[in-house]
Amino acid sequence: MSTAKWEEKKDSEFGKLLENYFSALPSVGDTITGTVLSVSKGEVRLDINGLVTGVIRGAEMFNEATEYAGLKIGDTIEATVLEAENENGEMELSFRVAGHRKAWDAMLGLSKSGEIVDVKIYDANKGGLMAQLGALRGFIPVSQLSPEHYPRVPGGDKQKIFDRLKEYVGSTFRTKVLDVNEKESKIIFSEKAVWEDEQKSIIDSYKVNDIVEGEVSALTSFGAFVRFGELEGLVHISELAWQRIDHPRDVVKVGDKVSAKVIQIDGSKIFLSMKQLMEDPWASVASKYTVGTLVKGKVLKVNPFGLFVELDKDIHGLAHVSELSDTPIDINAFAQPGDTLDFEIVTIEPKEHRLGLRIPGVKGNTPVAEEKKEA
Repeated sequence: MSTAKWEEKKDSEFGKLLENYFSALPSVGDTITGTVLSVSKGEVRLDINGLVTGVIRGAEMFNEATEYAGLKIGDTIEATVLEAENENGEMELSFRVAGHRKAWDAMLGLSKSGEIVDVKIYDANKGGLMAQLGALRGFIPVSQLSPEHYPRVPGGDKQKIFDRLKEYVGSTFRTKVLDVNEKESKIIFSEKAVWEDEQKSIIDSYKVNDIVEGEVSALTSFGAFVRFGELEGLVHISELAWQRIDHPRDVVKVGDKVSAKVIQIDGSKIFLSMKQLMEDPWASVASKYTVGTLVKGKVLKVNPFGLFVELDKDIHGLAHVSELSDTPIDINAFAQPGDTLDFEIVTIEPKEHRLGLRIPGVKGNTPVAEEKKEA
């Protein structure tokens, strides 16, 4: 072979080697695996597949110092390429970017596996709690808190809810990762999901129509919570008593021992009724009251449309404003809560739990004779 041909062949093989070398080199943004060559206070050097030396230094190392504190020569670790070549001819790498990628991948894995994780509460707002897991931060909406931490505030006052939530800052909650959206940097944790799993076997031991004995644990404007065993159920205001009430405190108070009937189970939510364990007084209302008779009643509440009136502790009626006078009146001047007045019964509707009243002598809008006939 001539010298010229030999040189040409050598150049061609060298060119292929160079081409293979550069094609094997990682690109900026790639996550690579390297072997630790040296570890010092300010930097870590890696051998990347025998092709090039990479270096991690400064913030790219220190921001992940805890995770990589125990590195030693020979360890295999991951890093992300920041620059193909720095001023020293080395590849510039980052633990921080690789750690970020790793953290999001791990979070996505947790959302799929349903594994229970401990998160640290670092802040709060009126909608829930900010929580941290490793290097990433997420949110626990109020709706995803367990009954133990759910802020039951009378009237739903947002400031009071916020004050209650702030008390949890610094606490550690057991949660599941409910949703992960890396693009929007959003992670939703759920404490309630953990509670539901742990309570499922207990909840499954109850069924609709079961009778439970418990204690009133909290009152809200919409009902009373009753704790029985390890569970808690809601007695809606409409299920507390047969008569109309303005607030649950009119019937029960926190600490009262009560009996209730399970009327619905919806996942972790248990709905109870106290009134269904009581005899419906409206079933026998016809034996106590008759359309056309005169009765005395105590005004419970004054509304623009009429008076709510107590005939006895179980039976309440309504005197519509049109049944109070044949001429326009100022209803607030006409009667006050606590007043006892004479009324005529004009309608009785047991199934609807309604009883209509009229001031005697007022013509009104309801013909008594027709109601008598229907009754």
